[in-house]
Amino acid sequence: MENTASDRIISIADAQKAYFRTGKTLDVKFRRNMLDRFAKALDKWEAKLCDALWEDLHKSYEEAFLTEISIIKAEIRLHRKHVSGWARRKRAYTPLKLFPSRSHIVKEPLGNSLIISPWNYPVQLLLNPLVGAISSGCTAVLKPSPYVPHVSQVIADMISETFEEQYIAVVQGNRDVNTALLGLRWDLIFFTGSPALAKTVMAAAARNLTPVVLELGGKSPCIIDRTADIQIAARRIAWGKTLNSGQTCIAPDYILIHKEVKDAFVKAFAKEVRNLHGEDIKADRHYVRMVNDKAFERVTGYIKESQILYGGSFDAASRFIEPTLLDNPPLDSPVMTEEIFGPVFPVITIEDDFQNTVIDFVTSREKPLAFYYFGKEEDGWEMISRTSSGGGCINDVIMHIANENVPFGGVGNSGMGRYHAKESFEAFSHTRSIISTGTWIDLPFRYMPYKLFGLVKKFL
Repeated sequence: MENTASDRIISIADAQKAYFRTGKTLDVKFRRNMLDRFAKALDKWEAKLCDALWEDLHKSYEEAFLTEISIIKAEIRLHRKHVSGWARRKRAYTPLKLFPSRSHIVKEPLGNSLIISPWNYPVQLLLNPLVGAISSGCTAVLKPSPYVPHVSQVIADMISETFEEQYIAVVQGNRDVNTALLGLRWDLIFFTGSPALAKTVMAAAARNLTPVVLELGGKSPCIIDRTADIQIAARRIAWGKTLNSGQTCIAPDYILIHKEVKDAFVKAFAKEVRNLHGEDIKADRHYVRMVNDKAFERVTGYIKESQILYGGSFDAASRFIEPTLLDNPPLDSPVMTEEIFGPVFPVITIEDDFQNTVIDFVTSREKPLAFYYFGKEEDGWEMISRTSSGGGCINDVIMHIANENVPFGGVGNSGMGRYHAKESFEAFSHTRSIISTGTWIDLPFRYMPYKLFGLVKKFL
């Protein structure tokens, strides 16, 4: 993928600043029209986007639609329905001490936004934030990942056909392009990626006091208590871990399991993997490959250094890695300290005082993006109340991202800020407080020398 030249990036950013100053994006009717145009573009380009996802990630049409296209379409429909209400000026309660004033809350777009996305869900994680930028009235520069060149090119073609460049534009390239982009001043930077790169983004944003939304990752724990329905847990966990071949920011990263159910879970997991992907997993068209050789070598390195409970095969030529369970790796080993981002699953056995041991284990590490618990629901709520994560599920995995009506975001090392539905609109907006004061009367109490102060004090 050829880098967009620095002078071209500056030209695009300047054009978008000028366009935003015209006030055209402030009109809610304009925003709804742009959301309609976006929806039609997704319909038109759906097949090409899915073909590109197959080329870059070996992602089937079904998985591409379910995990990428459908999520964006649902987001557009929701914003199209509610943007008028979200953007409308609202009255707020005004205390007697401010008489004869009226209080208002006004939503205004932050302005010129930069959206940087990763490669693992390259359509959804770039275009879903764009819905919020459009509905809030911002302009946007989109920066897709160079690791998925076919997808990035199709997105660029779709955006250039659909929108004017002075409104929404795509720039391409590697980290040199990121550096050029981050050297400019934006009104919001929306970044999805690793915590390490997020620190670079935040440092660049700090130079201009630019707000950021950081959607990151981390090691999301998967807790399997002895009260869990092992068959259902195995099916849902096997699906969540093999979805996109584990290359999902909210994939369950490691398992903390009660000793009494460990053997049963390993057998059930192996069975459910075969049910999902057949006896020859490598031949399954729904099984995604590692994005590149570097990722393949990193993830297979975890396998080579560990004791295998299940799986363990791989093929460098096709970047295929079989779903693999690892038995009690050292807690300071790379597989237990680095985000795995692949179909490899460390299994840590816990024997005594299960609940407290799990809570101590999770809270002693960085806050994860997701927290998954399998067992009695009331015990799950207890663990959730004593831990922290961006989101999570009880007796399920992944599915909290599938509901566009609830916010999605991280906390601590797993990110900051939220999006989806109204939260996306809010992320790209500034909430402005306005007091409108009548002129038909001008009470003297607030003016020096503060006459009748004793009386006024009773109202404050």
